[in-house]
Amino acid sequence: MLRIAVPDLVSNSYFPIIAAVEMGFFKEEGFDASVDLLFPIPKTFEALRDGQLDFVVGSAHATLLAFPDWRGAKLLAACGQHTYWFLVVRSDLNPKRGDLSVVKGLRIGAAPGVNLSLQRMLLEAGIDPARNGVQIMPIPGAAGPNVSFGLSAAKALEEDKLDGFWANGMGCEVAVRRGVGTMVLDVRRGDGPAAARHYTFSALVATEERIKDAPESVRGAIRALMKAHKALKANVNSAIAIGQKRFPTSEAELIAELVRRDLPFYDPNISEEKVASMNRFARDIGLLSAQVPYDRVVATEFSYLWNAAV
Repeated sequence: MLRIAVPDLVSNSYFPIIAAVEMGFFKEEGFDASVDLLFPIPKTFEALRDGQLDFVVGSAHATLLAFPDWRGAKLLAACGQHTYWFLVVRSDLNPKRGDLSVVKGLRIGAAPGVNLSLQRMLLEAGIDPARNGVQIMPIPGAAGPNVSFGLSAAKALEEDKLDGFWANGMGCEVAVRRGVGTMVLDVRRGDGPAAARHYTFSALVATEERIKDAPESVRGAIRALMKAHKALKANVNSAIAIGQKRFPTSEAELIAELVRRDLPFYDPNISEEKVASMNRFARDIGLLSAQVPYDRVVATEFSYLWNAAV
């Protein structure tokens, strides 16, 4: 049994790996697999480092939280392209899309690890959180083994426990549909500082030990993920049954639409330019001590699979 974890389960951000398991694509590759929630993201990668997991799908740059300077783990494929978090602010503050100045003096929720990208994005936009009174804080109620971060963020906004959040598409969608939040930034689609779009991306990650000792499982995981990409593009409504099995009822009804929006970003390729941009960001936030070569970050011996038929 291949053990896979994601830092947020009720989410479109990592949905392709959930689909890869639930649609039987790991079995087609000769492996049984499970995918479960392990929050927050530092713990997800620490569990990979400590041998408690075989693979993680999470924010690519966050690998550095447990594997300093890219020693001990590598990226295998992109689950989805570009930075995938949304900035949402309370609707009663009348925020406007693209206007980051609204965050001054507010309490903005972000998960551990994810908060680093929010802080960096604000600085790049000329907003110093300390000088401008932006309190970047944990999401109330987001702790626990079965808690969805995005849904907790929407609930905390609704209960006036914070003024905004930086979280995934599911959290954004729930807050917007309930009328409690307005989307200010979707950096994946070009909002905010240009560099923010390239801070990170959703990636499949394994340890160097697994890559060396069990390459067949690595190859199978990449192919299973790519098969899920292909299947969801062919029939996005297949996401509904998976959502009904793994998500609360209300969020299961939303997942097909959120996946549909994400389909253009379902591409397993990890370019050298993408890695360079991510590493610049990692250095800016103190996660990387020096620039490192592409092949220390990416398991290039499997890159031929990204453009192969599945």
